[in-house]
Amino acid sequence: MQTGFGPFIAVYLTTQKWTQVEIGLVLSVGGIVGLIGQMPGGAIVDAARDERRVAGVAVAAIGVAALAYAAMPIFPVVMAAATLHAAASCVLGPSIAAISLGLVGRYAIGERLGRNARCASLGNGVAAAVMGTAGYLLSSRSVFLVTCLLVIPTLIALSRIRGHEIDSARAHGAERRDETPGFRAAGLASLLRQRPLLVFAAAMLTLQLANAAMLPLMASAVTTRSSDSAPALIAFCIIVPQAIVALFSPTVGRLAQSIGRKPLLFAGFGALAIRGLLFASVTDPYLLVAVQLFDGITAAVFSVLVPLIIADVAFGSGHFSFAQGVVGTASGIGASLSTVVAGLVADKFGSPAAFTGLAAVAAFGFTVVWLLMPETRRVEPEKIRA
Repeated sequence: MQTGFGPFIAVYLTTQKWTQVEIGLVLSVGGIVGLIGQMPGGAIVDAARDERRVAGVAVAAIGVAALAYAAMPIFPVVMAAATLHAAASCVLGPSIAAISLGLVGRYAIGERLGRNARCASLGNGVAAAVMGTAGYLLSSRSVFLVTCLLVIPTLIALSRIRGHEIDSARAHGAERRDETPGFRAAGLASLLRQRPLLVFAAAMLTLQLANAAMLPLMASAVTTRSSDSAPALIAFCIIVPQAIVALFSPTVGRLAQSIGRKPLLFAGFGALAIRGLLFASVTDPYLLVAVQLFDGITAAVFSVLVPLIIADVAFGSGHFSFAQGVVGTASGIGASLSTVVAGLVADKFGSPAAFTGLAAVAAFGFTVVWLLMPETRRVEPEKIRA
């Protein structure tokens, strides 16, 4: 529901006789709000005493935004809907992660995040299929009505989580004192001085700088080489990584606790670098779908490790969600720069040069993790036997 109708906005507004400038402005405003709202959104979740209620309000806001798109596709309303959708998304992601942490605690959060990633991947796929089918059989407006309907089961699912099942202190990254001998809560200033958080934020900026432009560039290359089959090939390039995330995210969560975070970070950055090099050298459009297997590896790794490592480094601060906002802002900056820089390189030197450059950025991220990022996994202390 959260991300499902995003790709359909441009299509819908085009059918409503909007100009490309107007569509681009709406999408840009949504992107800017989504970027600058990351840290405030996290701070809102940290300040809340009921994470379920925050998530429920965010879900309802996304439903209202979708309804506004469908009901009144005029510029002021659509601009407000785009802003509301982006702002609600800045709150919804951190609140779901906080609920997960509050439910299971820091030593079981890896597997929980793996299952979350699997469900999110399956949800994205099913939602895209349902919305695409509705848009094809009915109208592009129906996509947004489907989103409104999806609000109902989402709120029902949230209501099935009982308030007493969530440890509020734990959800904010402040583990209960009786679980951690010698525990002493830290503050926001202390969190922002933590080297692992800053290094990880820099690594995520590098990751998105290397990753965000790869699929759009590849889609352009496929369209140029095989225009007739391009839509089907691009669809498969999206489906393949989602399938890998759904299959292997729980395994990533278990491995993160058993072997540590850094080996998996190496795997994620390494797969991204290999993918860039293969995109630069492969010319057969059909082989590009196989290359997307590496995108699935990267996506499976980071869909689990990003909130997991943030939970590690924010432990004791009580600002887990704000820390998510810090890393999310860095990731957003990297993604924004990626498409611009890669596009300029592709226009001047060609797509192979752009892909090679993106692979080099991924290799740089690998080096940053290797040299500067500490292992953040903590081994669960053995329970004292009576």
